[in-house]
Amino acid sequence: MSSVQDSAAPSASSPSPGASGRVRWTICGLLFFSIVVNYLHRQIISILKPELSRELGWSEIDYGMIAASWSFAYAFGYLFGGRIIDRVGAKRGLPVFVGLWSLAAIAHGFCAFIAPESVLSFPWFKSTESGLALATLMMPMSVAGFVVSRAALGLLQGANFPAAIKVVAEWFPVKERALATGWFNTGSNVGAVVCPLLVPFLFKWIGWEWTFYVTGAAGLLWLAAWKALYNDPAEHPRLTAGERAYIRDGQPTVEEAPKRVPWLKLLGYRAVWAYVAASILAGPAWGFYQSFLPDFLNKRFHLNLASTGLWTAIFFALAAAGGVGGGWLSGKFMKQGWTLNKARKLTLLTCAVAVVPIYFAPFASNVFVAVVIIGLAGSAHQGWSANLFSVVSDTMPKEAISSVVGLGGFVAYFTGGFVNGMTGFILQKTGSYVWVFAYFSTMYLLSLAVLQILVPRIERAER
Repeated sequence: MSSVQDSAAPSASSPSPGASGRVRWTICGLLFFSIVVNYLHRQIISILKPELSRELGWSEIDYGMIAASWSFAYAFGYLFGGRIIDRVGAKRGLPVFVGLWSLAAIAHGFCAFIAPESVLSFPWFKSTESGLALATLMMPMSVAGFVVSRAALGLLQGANFPAAIKVVAEWFPVKERALATGWFNTGSNVGAVVCPLLVPFLFKWIGWEWTFYVTGAAGLLWLAAWKALYNDPAEHPRLTAGERAYIRDGQPTVEEAPKRVPWLKLLGYRAVWAYVAASILAGPAWGFYQSFLPDFLNKRFHLNLASTGLWTAIFFALAAAGGVGGGWLSGKFMKQGWTLNKARKLTLLTCAVAVVPIYFAPFASNVFVAVVIIGLAGSAHQGWSANLFSVVSDTMPKEAISSVVGLGGFVAYFTGGFVNGMTGFILQKTGSYVWVFAYFSTMYLLSLAVLQILVPRIERAER
């Protein structure tokens, strides 16, 4: 496929950042907090897994199925959420999704009403043979209830990242996109750090049901901030002419932009296939950390809930640096005069190499060493993601960005559903995480090789 000029070089007439204003960073802050809420809601169940498994009688395969239901639903939410955001815009679409997924997060607590101890609390179930038999049949409903709640949560949360990438493409010039993406993507780490520190305290204080109710309400508070602070760049009252011109540097004009990019046309871009392949191979790693890292630490080092939460928080704190660092690194390379292609790919290579040592995590002699190794891999994943997301905005028409990101997210989390289900099966049969860590240690290098083959040079594709 033919392509136009490399978009790496900044315009010589660009306004200086110092004179451009900072409204775009306020918008980035809103995206950051939407991701914090997103991860707070999705991460709770992995922290509570030991307690919920004990209380509700879950097997490893049960939990694998619950984790897989979120991944499969999130995949479809990512795919169609991105398409919906492209149609209705982030201004209207994102708050609707955040509000609905917050209600789905709250719904997890209602599974208490079909939990075994709730069923057996009724005298008739305890006092008769038929009652006990019926209670036994009803007990698996707690698994079904969580499967439904997790599926609803995943389906609605899927639009968050495609919407955020679209907002970054609209609010930031090319040279700042990876950095802005890295900053808002850090919200995933902050949410994942806050969650394991907060949830054990809430669990001890108010129980697991109210833990879901209270954390679910956080998303409803975000809606008020969005309504008060967000508007499109063309209409925002606080945006100066200088900052507006700075944002538009390197972006296509309205006349150049297509009104709509059909799905079949998206599949004609080599960059789309490269992004999809990388999403299949390396994308499921982050879902694995979310769903199984606390369980790995608990099982491997025999930690209690509070200690598991603390070390999980440390992992996500280490990972937080990667998104910003990866975005900063590629931006620094470009400021030194490197092409967009060279800057992005060298950064991706650095991240891919940093993941390889995760193979040794199950063999670590203590929890500190294990968390440092996995934290390095998590940090590299975030830096990888920030630049891979930016490859989409570097290569695709603006109106197609959310759809492409949504397609990549779909295949990543759909694959992740199988990975989560298979992880539960492996644990049930072997009790070991060795094969899972070995798998992820090589996937980033393989992804980069595919990207290089399909997209030898990163540049804006012709429409």
